[in-house]
Formats: sequence, structure tokens, C-alpha cells
Amino acid sequence: MVDSRIEKLADVLVNYSVKVKPGDWIFVMGNYISEPLVVEVVKQILRAGGHPNTLLSSDLVSATNLRESREEQLKWISPIDEMIYTKADGMIAISSTQNTRSLSNIDPEKQQIAQFARRHLMESYMTRSASKEFRWVMTQYPTQAYAQEADMGLKEFEDFVYSTMFVDKDDPVKEWYAVHDEQQRLIDWLVGKKEVVVHGANADLKLSIASRTFINADGEHNMPSGEIFTSPIEDSANGWVYFTYPAIRAGREVEGVRLEFKEGKVVKATAEKNEEYLLSQLDIDEGARFLGEFAIGTNYGIKKFTKSILYDEKIGGSFHMAIGSGFPEAGGENNSAVHWDFICDAREDSEILVDGELFYKDGKFQV
Repeated sequence: MVDSRIEKLADVLVNYSVKVKPGDWIFVMGNYISEPLVVEVVKQILRAGGHPNTLLSSDLVSATNLRESREEQLKWISPIDEMIYTKADGMIAISSTQNTRSLSNIDPEKQQIAQFARRHLMESYMTRSASKEFRWVMTQYPTQAYAQEADMGLKEFEDFVYSTMFVDKDDPVKEWYAVHDEQQRLIDWLVGKKEVVVHGANADLKLSIASRTFINADGEHNMPSGEIFTSPIEDSANGWVYFTYPAIRAGREVEGVRLEFKEGKVVKATAEKNEEYLLSQLDIDEGARFLGEFAIGTNYGIKKFTKSILYDEKIGGSFHMAIGSGFPEAGGENNSAVHWDFICDAREDSEILVDGELFYKDGKFQV
């Protein structure tokens, strides 16, 4: 018997997040262990009149592709990938794993080559997403590996995951509309504002948001969601941030990251763990050293760090920034093969000023 929360999640993903219409061509992507959710998603797409294509992989297949490929194979772009990002109407990506560290021993240079070769796909994806031509959502199917990373048992982690998406409630969509409305109130206040200053024990940073738009992350692209974000003016960031949470990418955990900015560019980067990997990502291309995102997490139902960016960047009382590709819908102009989020706890000794007015203090909005 299927967990009713999985059925509700599939309904939310298809009909609320991606809003599948009759005739839509939708790719469903995931790990084979996420099959229970994949099946329900396919069922909902078909009921909505859409045409699903399913692509399932595994940790071992992904690692083998990277490890065994020569340079020319790493640079090869599958026609299927081209179709997904340039032709399909939408994508539902279901993150799932049996081993969160399966790529940790893969040569970073190989990952760098593969990422750079796919830069044009990232640009197409960002552009089509901004225009709503390509509708997508990313979510996670709970597994023992994720639960272990979060220091929880599987049952406890499943309860946590489904509660953050409101699929443990009678009407999840109603809950997400309430999230939208509260975040829109904050975004409306930010319209026309020009300068953001972050002060605190872990940051002394100034950046410009003049002419940029804040986006209401209400479950349309990430599930769960709960953040407001924008792409700052590319050459405006000055100062430094020490990110209190580890940044995890491609199976590597990078801890104690400190980034120093001058005229928008990361001019100094250090890490207490895996600094070499951090620097390799910053050097993928010119755009990787500039900010593509500044955001504030609003999901106060997420209280602890789980080592999964899908939840962690939404932690109520945190802010995060991403190096690399910006968001065209926010006015972002930075292009890069990278978009990597770094999270900072702001629940103590921290404030955010907008045009000199106190907007946020110690994890709470002040307007």
C-alpha cells in the first residue's frame, strides 16, 4: 500500500508546482530507489493529460560515467539532455541516493570538464525557466542515506520531509498559498529598494539590488520551499561572509568557507575542509567568482541542518548566497556553469539593513 503522503506529494508536484496541462511533455528524472514516488508522479502526469518520459539512474552508474570517461566523453552532450533543456515543457527531478558520498573520490577536474561542457544547457534552462516556457520542480525522496546524514532514523526523517512539504496535512496546496502570500508581503516591501547591508558575527557585506526583482519561492521550483531571493548587481558585492554550515556539492563536504568580495568578485576564498575543491569550482569559468543569488530562508518548520541543500537553504533564520549563474527572472546577468549555495545562520547577532532600514534581525523579519 502506498503511503498517502507520497500520493499527495505527487499531486502537489504535478498539479501545483509544474501545473501540467494536456499535451505537455514532461521528463521525470530520479534514482531507481525513488520508484514509489516516480510511479505516483507518472500517474498524476497521465491523469493531467501530459506525456511523461522517465529517466532513472543510480549512484553507481553516475560515478562510473565520471570515473571511466575520457576528456572527449566528458564533453559529449547527450541528445536527450539537449531535448530536456531546449524542447521539453517541463521536468520533475527527484533527488535520491543510497550513498551521499558516492562521488567524493571522483577527480574534481573531471567534474569540472563535464560541468563546463554543459554550460549552454544551464543557460537555456535558466532562460526558458524565467519565461515559464520550461516548468520544473526538484524534490527529494527520503532514504536511509539522507536520514543518516541528518542524524535521524528513517521514519523520523520521512516525517520531517513530508511535514516540510505540508503533505501530512489535509490540503497541502492551501498551505503553500499561505506561504506565497506572506512572502509576497515582504517582496512588495522590497520593491524599489537599492542597497542591502548584512552585519553580524559572520558577515560584513554590502551589495546592490537596484533594479533587481525578488522572487517568491513558494514551492513552484523546489519542494519544499520557503525563501525570497534575487540576483544582486554583479559588480556590487563588497565585504566578507563566513558560512556557518558546510557546503556540499558532488559528494564533497566543504566546511568553514569564507568568501571575500571586491567589486562583486570573490578575491579570496578559504575553507577549513576541502579548500582545494572550493577553489576548483570558483575557477571553472569567469562567472563562477561572482554572485548569482542572495536569499533569505523563511521555512521555520526546518529547524536543523540536514546536509541536504533542498532543506537547509530554506532554514527559517538563515540567509544564503550562491556563486555563479544568476536568475534572468530576477534581472541577473551572470552566466556560469556553476550555481552553488552557501548558507549562514543568522539567528543570533545578525541584522540585514535595506536602504538603511532594519529589515531582518536575529532570524526574524522586522517589517
